[in-house]
Amino acid sequence: MSGAHDLVIRGARVVTGDTVAEMDIGVRAGRIATLGHDLSGAQVVAAGGLIALPGGIDSHVHISQPSGPGIEMADDFASASAAAICGGTTTIMPFCLPEGDTPLRAAMDAYLARADGVCHADYGVHLIVHRTDAQTLGQDLPALLEDGHTSFKVFMTYAGLALSDRQILDVMAVARRHGAMVMVHAENEDAIEFLRDEAERTGRTAPLHHATTRPVAVEREAVHRATTLAEIAGVPLTIVHVSNGAALDEIRRARARGTRVFAETCPQYLTLTADDLDRSGFEGAKYVCSPPPRDAAEQAACWAGIERGEFELFSSDHCPFRFADAAGKDAPGARASFRNIPNGIPGIETRLPILFSEGVVGGRISLERFAALTAGNHARLYGLTSKGVIAVGADADIVLWDPGARRTIRQADLHHGADYTPWEGFEITGWPVATFLRGVAVMRDGALTGAAPSGRLLHRARPRTVP
Repeated sequence: MSGAHDLVIRGARVVTGDTVAEMDIGVRAGRIATLGHDLSGAQVVAAGGLIALPGGIDSHVHISQPSGPGIEMADDFASASAAAICGGTTTIMPFCLPEGDTPLRAAMDAYLARADGVCHADYGVHLIVHRTDAQTLGQDLPALLEDGHTSFKVFMTYAGLALSDRQILDVMAVARRHGAMVMVHAENEDAIEFLRDEAERTGRTAPLHHATTRPVAVEREAVHRATTLAEIAGVPLTIVHVSNGAALDEIRRARARGTRVFAETCPQYLTLTADDLDRSGFEGAKYVCSPPPRDAAEQAACWAGIERGEFELFSSDHCPFRFADAAGKDAPGARASFRNIPNGIPGIETRLPILFSEGVVGGRISLERFAALTAGNHARLYGLTSKGVIAVGADADIVLWDPGARRTIRQADLHHGADYTPWEGFEITGWPVATFLRGVAVMRDGALTGAAPSGRLLHRARPRTVP
């Protein structure tokens, strides 16, 4: 009968878990109510020839995060979430990093206030643990985990952030007691500092040497150590932004020992190389991120890992800075040494089109695998119980894709706060043409619809580490 649903998306090829079939999607009160044929509703969207995929979940983004004296990230919650929505992502997961001596709980309260009322996408927040004092481990972290912020990140690199092995074990013990997911940035800080000092002594200070001083070996060693610590502590572990085959080998070995280890990779490790950091003048600074892009052989190793199902997660590691800005990439001292270049690249809006084009259209992965890598597995591993799938009862976070649309990535067309994209001129086949957040159209044809920002904070369940 007419009006049985608030919204009907009619005739799309719908990706529902392990199947792809042409059907209608009926939405009621923000959730998927019916999957079937000849559905009726108050609003009907004709979607013949399009693909309906679950709204993307980008579980690794940096927004409004402290970045050092005088350095400012290019995105706040408003701009980053607008870019996410336009790129087919409906849930974002940034990180709360306490500044100075601010307690973790107070830092979270202040961080959440930045998102309130301005975020276009739903959002969950990971914690960053860089201190192991009694208040952090005994009070703040347990309370925040119990309050539904069920994942946190620890670093093995960066002065002021890196934890020792004992500190990591102490933090992992809290995760074990509370059923939380531990995320690790795995690079060996002492080895990097040794290589940086050596490079600067010999005059190798250009952006390229950000990459040469963070070689595969420093990531491989740290991944081995992180997985060993997780094995000792008895906790699940996600290794974020895996960039090479040797690190993936360590993950395979840990899994063979029975350790619950999950792996994430990002567009930069599939499409960029260290040669991009060697561009003329200061242009290479645009590509400075950690771990750095590698070479064609490591790209192939990462693609092979995606094809074999060894990566669960595909995230952007969106960490935007403006290029032509003294508060961004062109910070004081950045042209004198790679050490002073702010670390990170933008990618929240281009993540999904790159994987769709290079992965699905390129014949490397199926639509079902695309949905798992970009949404379903993120929901499972980070406790997003109503997200990541087109299924009855789930939130109606749905993205319609035109699989034949041909686009060229241009900074002028993007919505993030950065003034460049590392993928300028990159040719894409397949692009999102409409995004629905809980059944409301928030993007059409590459532009926000003008709907008021309606993103909600997501209090999350425990991770599900078994499919």
